[in-house]
Amino acid sequence: MSDARGLTPFAERGSLAEVECGLSFQPCFDADGLMPAIVTDAGSGEVLMFAWVNAEAIALTLQTRIGHFWSRSRRKLWKKGEESGNLLHVTEVRTDCDQDVLWLRVSVSGDGVACHTGARSCFYRSLPLGAPPTPDLVMARE
Repeated sequence: MSDARGLTPFAERGSLAEVECGLSFQPCFDADGLMPAIVTDAGSGEVLMFAWVNAEAIALTLQTRIGHFWSRSRRKLWKKGEESGNLLHVTEVRTDCDQDVLWLRVSVSGDGVACHTGARSCFYRSLPLGAPPTPDLVMARE
């Protein structure tokens, strides 16, 4: 959540030492006010999805313990699972050493799927390794 001046409820970026070793949350947003968030299953560690967050999405996620994100295509805030019932119940939020990525560990309610396609994870296809890519590259579906 940022006010009319663009201020967030989080600390401003400090020195490299403060960002990398300190305990003050000093998120680094890109030029659009966003940062990436990786979402994994709290029990299995399976990667469920990748999404973008802004300051408001982070604040709502921390306050409600439900995953909130920023939709770049719809240009609005969204609560994951609000329509499907597959809410992301956040058990832990971590940030990386540069504080420019979030990692959300979650349990999924409802049908237990995180992807809008109905797949458990958004990462349900894999690319072949060991050969040069071609226009007819075929992925494997899990």
